[in-house]
Amino acid sequence: MGTFSIWHWLIVLAIVVLIFGTKKLRNIGGDVGGAVKEFKNAVNEGKSAPASLDDDVKGNTVENDVRQHERH
Repeated sequence: MGTFSIWHWLIVLAIVVLIFGTKKLRNIGGDVGGAVKEFKNAVNEGKSAPASLDDDVKGNTVENDVRQHERH
């Protein structure tokens, strides 16, 4: 387990619990879990979005606008 033994990790865990308290750690864990869940939902929504775009929308990107502006 690397350079640290299980006892080192238990001591670090005990210090963290003493500093922050279990309630605050539980809230932080819930916030991190919620953020991960939202990220997964956003990734899945991105995969399920239609890949094809209308002809009116195709090519309307910032890069294309800059290139067209530089040509004129």
